[in-house]
Amino acid sequence: MEIISTKNAPAAIGPYSQAIVSGNLVYTSGQIPINPASGNIESADISSQTEQVIKNLRAVLDAAGSSLDKVIKTTCFLQHIQDFATFNSVYEKYFTLKPARSCVEVAALPKGALIEIELVAEV
Repeated sequence: MEIISTKNAPAAIGPYSQAIVSGNLVYTSGQIPINPASGNIESADISSQTEQVIKNLRAVLDAAGSSLDKVIKTTCFLQHIQDFATFNSVYEKYFTLKPARSCVEVAALPKGALIEIELVAEV
């Protein structure tokens, strides 16, 4: 098992790792739309927040020796399910191989984020 950590994605805000590689799989922790350079959520709309989350996930995958085209499964958490269509329009630009996915509305996310995504990918 290998712990993955990169400064190109937000540092963990709790007692967990950005990702773990086990065997030939990488399991990421959930990423919210924090800009790693500032440590803040800098946008208020679902499109921009989704873009930042995917940038963060890409950085973690890069550090693990993987990429977005090797993603097997995503789990997506939305603050407002009515953002689903807008979220999908951003998501589909990056996950072109259409990994398996769950997407649910949640009552709240850390730091007031509108979205969080975690994933599993091949290394």
